Amino acid sequence: MAARVYPPLSIDGPPVKFGLVGAGQWGREILSTLSRLQTAQVTSICDTYEPYLKRGAEIAPKAATVTDYRKLLESADVEAVIVATPTHLHKEIALAALQAGKHLYCEAPLAGSIEDAKAIATAAQQAPKVKFQAGLQGRSNALYRHVLQFVRSGVLGSQAMISGQWNKKQSWRRTAPTNSREAQINWRLMKDTSTGLAGEVAIHQFDFVDWYLKTLPTAVTGFGSINNWRDGREIPDTIQAVLEYPNNVRMIFNATLASSFSDAFTLFQGADSSLMMRENRGWLVKEADSPLLGWEVYARKENIHNETGICMVADSTKLIEEGKEPGKEGALEPTQTALSLAMQNFISSIREDKPTACGPVDGFNSTVVAIRTNEAVMSGSRIIIPNQSYLST
Repeated sequence: MAARVYPPLSIDGPPVKFGLVGAGQWGREILSTLSRLQTAQVTSICDTYEPYLKRGAEIAPKAATVTDYRKLLESADVEAVIVATPTHLHKEIALAALQAGKHLYCEAPLAGSIEDAKAIATAAQQAPKVKFQAGLQGRSNALYRHVLQFVRSGVLGSQAMISGQWNKKQSWRRTAPTNSREAQINWRLMKDTSTGLAGEVAIHQFDFVDWYLKTLPTAVTGFGSINNWRDGREIPDTIQAVLEYPNNVRMIFNATLASSFSDAFTLFQGADSSLMMRENRGWLVKEADSPLLGWEVYARKENIHNETGICMVADSTKLIEEGKEPGKEGALEPTQTALSLAMQNFISSIREDKPTACGPVDGFNSTVVAIRTNEAVMSGSRIIIPNQSYLST
C-alpha cells in the first residue's frame, strides 16, 4: 500500500524544521508521520544507539544524524524538537530544548516523576514565545473532538460511572545484542525507570476522561500482579484501578499484557445515554426515557452489546448540512490518525501562534494522574490526590 500524503495545512511560512530525539519504535512512527506532511521537514535525528539512527535515516534520508542531543539543539536548522526517548530521560532533554528556545513536543507522560514533570511544565509556562505540546494525541483525535461537543451539551445526562480497558497480549520485553543494551531497551519493565501500564499506556485514557469531564480525580486505588510474563520484571503485566472524581463519579480501569480480548475502549454511562469510545469508532446508546435529540434519525445505527448504538461519525454535522447520511456517504472512521493530526496541530500552533492541542498544564496534570495510579498499583493501596497536586491555568 502506498503511503498516504496528507493535504497541506493552510499556514503561512515554510515547513517547520524538526529535530527528533529518540529514534526507537515510536520515534520512527513519528518520523514516518512527519515525512507525509508537506508542512514538516525533518532536519536532524538523535539517538545514542547507532542501529536506531540508521533506521531513522532510512525514513528521513536528508536529516543529519547525531548521537548527542546537544548537537541537535545547537543546530540553527532545527526549529522544533520532539522528545521520544524513554520516559525517565525526558527531563534533561526537554529543559535543554526549552532553554535553547526550541518549540517542544514532549511525549507522554512528561517524565518519570512528578517533580521532573513539574520542572518541564513550569519551564514551558515560563517560555511564552515557545510552543509546547504534550504527546497526548487523543486531544487531536478528530472523533474525540467531535463527540466532545455532544458530551458537553449534556447528552449523557447525570454522569453515573466510567469504565475503561486496554488489553494487548505482548511481553514488552525486547532482545538486544548485548546485556547492557538489553537492560536499556527494557526500561519499561523495571520500577526505577517505568511508570508501568498506568503511565505508559493508560495515561491516554485518563486524559481522555479528564478532558470530557472537565475535572480531575481526587483519589485512586490500584492493584497489580504479574500473571503471565514471569521473566524477572518488576512492573505488573496486569492492573486494575479505581479513580475517584468529584460528585461521586468513579472510573474503573483494567489493563493487561496477558490477553488481547476486546482491545481498548472507554465507556461513559449516564442517566440519559451511554457512550462507548474506541480510538476510531464511537457509539451512543440512549435510555428509553431519554429526551429526543432530533438528529438520531439521520444517524447510522449498529448493534453493540445487545443494544442499538448510534454511530458517532467525526464529520456528521458537516455531512448532514450537505444532505448526506453520516456513515453511509462519509467515512465511518477518521481519515487521518490522531498522531498525524497532533503533528499538524503542533505545526499550526507554531506558524499561526495559536495554543497547542495539549499544553503544559494538561500534560502535567495527566502525568500526575498516571504516576499516582502507578504508585497505587505498585503499593496496592488508595492514594489521595489533593487539588494542590495539579497545576491550574
